[in-house]
Amino acid sequence: MLRGTKRPYHLTDKGIKPGGVFVRHGVSSVPATEDAIRQMLRDSDGAVFDEARSAIQDLTFVYAESYFKENNVGFSENNKRSLGLIDSDGYFTNTALLFSDQCGHSTKCAAYDGIGKTKFKARKEFFGSILKQMDEVFDYLELANHQNSTFEGLKRIDSPDYPKYALREALLNTFVHRDYDYSGSTIVNIFDNRIEFVSIGGLVKGLTMEDLLGGISQPRNNTVAKIFYRLELIEAYGTGILRIIESYEGSLQKPVFRPAPASFVVTLPKMDYATTAIANGNGSKEELILALLKEKGSLTRRDVEQVIGQSKFAAIKVINGLLAEGKITRHGAARTVRYTLANR
Repeated sequence: MLRGTKRPYHLTDKGIKPGGVFVRHGVSSVPATEDAIRQMLRDSDGAVFDEARSAIQDLTFVYAESYFKENNVGFSENNKRSLGLIDSDGYFTNTALLFSDQCGHSTKCAAYDGIGKTKFKARKEFFGSILKQMDEVFDYLELANHQNSTFEGLKRIDSPDYPKYALREALLNTFVHRDYDYSGSTIVNIFDNRIEFVSIGGLVKGLTMEDLLGGISQPRNNTVAKIFYRLELIEAYGTGILRIIESYEGSLQKPVFRPAPASFVVTLPKMDYATTAIANGNGSKEELILALLKEKGSLTRRDVEQVIGQSKFAAIKVINGLLAEGKITRHGAARTVRYTLANR
């Protein structure tokens, strides 16, 4: 007898789960394990994760339906089919599972005291529809995004620790581009000087970091990406990382992107971390430069100008003072001159 092409076959009243799917074991039939069911789904559909049938079919969409309604996107049965939540045979897809209240993936946030992982301040895990996780994690991050005030004459200027767009885009990327074939949680680490977004799954095969910086994008989860686009959560493919970089324009602190074989880490630096002591009146220009050198490794004279907010001559005076005290070292000549901490 030929093996069917729409495995796994299941008992209608039991569904696609161990109690409703059986496999041959010798001369008898035994309930299939969840791993075996997932493998049969992959083999049968020949599809990527988000387009394949979900192993869980008893799904509800309380949060997603409300979210779609608020954003004027239909959520009828026909809409679910056109969005890729239901396949041609009437089964819920893994995309449906991700948007459902039963989504099995989670997002873990951890806030640390200082710039290392030795001491926790708080930690929280978010569950449910990826839309629900997205909203709740963003609200959690907003609590860490403090407003800082400066004055130009009588005018008060407020600026956040992190560009709001950068936070939003980095978070959206963790949901759209992560590899859901892995069950691990997405991780968001909050430090005193940065926020790290750790997403499971490296770059899509064939793409490099250079490609991403050039504006090329290939969503790993195409159906998920299309729904985020319909909900106007993302604007156009391939612009996210470039706009994160642009949101730090004019700042000495720059976002860092670290792709690895099974993960992708986006680090957003706190824009005012090195200047906090000066802004609070607790340090000198020299202390500010030394603090920033400790973070960045090296600075140019123009960097020093920007940091202290004064002229070229004032920057040279600060630099010469630190050189005379033996606290910093000069490297290079003419336009290539950079300064580092003396002990480096």
